[in-house]
Amino acid sequence: MEEIYHIDNLDRKILSLLQHDGRLPYTDIAKKLTVSPGTIHQRINKMTEAGIIKGTRLILDYQRLGFDVTTLLGLYLKSAKDLNKVLEKLKSMKEVVDVYYTTGSYALIIKIHHKTIKDYHQFLVDKLQSIPEIQSTESFICLDQPIERALYV
Repeated sequence: MEEIYHIDNLDRKILSLLQHDGRLPYTDIAKKLTVSPGTIHQRINKMTEAGIIKGTRLILDYQRLGFDVTTLLGLYLKSAKDLNKVLEKLKSMKEVVDVYYTTGSYALIIKIHHKTIKDYHQFLVDKLQSIPEIQSTESFICLDQPIERALYV
């Protein structure tokens, strides 16, 4: 069983600042929190080693890059034993940005981005529905994403 790392108020403040700007220099964080840069470095290293911080990533505006269609798809598998086969195939598809193994009606819910509905339709027919272990799919085309935020601890 994994050990739970207990964070304190300083850790929470560091995480909050990094969630707003993951490229914030340690010295700037230290100044804002009135502690030494060494303390910030040590705390971030500990949280990274504990697996709380898993890295940083760039957040893109897909629409500004021409990807106007975001879709969530519920996947029904033919058998639960097919999960790993399907996951391996999904990992190779660049359009798939998120995969969730879920309870409820669907075995998996995936999120994909496409430039056009025609591109989405081609992906659905040629790639996704051609996976023999997938029984069926249900699509939810996203009209808007009015809330997108990190969970602040």
